[in-house]
Amino acid sequence: MFRKPALAALLLAAATPALAGEASVSRPAAAASLHDGHLDMVAYYTEADAGAYEVVATFADRTGGQPMRVVMALADGDAVRFSMPGHKDALYGFARDGETLKISVETDEITSADLAQPRHTDL
Repeated sequence: MFRKPALAALLLAAATPALAGEASVSRPAAAASLHDGHLDMVAYYTEADAGAYEVVATFADRTGGQPMRVVMALADGDAVRFSMPGHKDALYGFARDGETLKISVETDEITSADLAQPRHTDL
């Protein structure tokens, strides 16, 4: 009897992304870092043409390998979210709000190994 509600709660919690980290940068060349998920990330921006910010984010896998770099232009009100190759369990977000760059990472509790396993539930 207790098993079904507990299993339902566990499945609901596992399917819900959790905000793992967030940071903001409010002046050019200042940097912010996030260390959630399997990647460490450092980001900064410089002012670019037509009032846009050129945002540079560098990602490093904690287990080694070459760092990955993403460069993007964000105008006021722009926002983008993506995951890095080989790291689909983390969704990185960059949003510009006036003079502030907001950076976030959401990690998903369900991994690709979990998706490969058949599940049987009696709900």
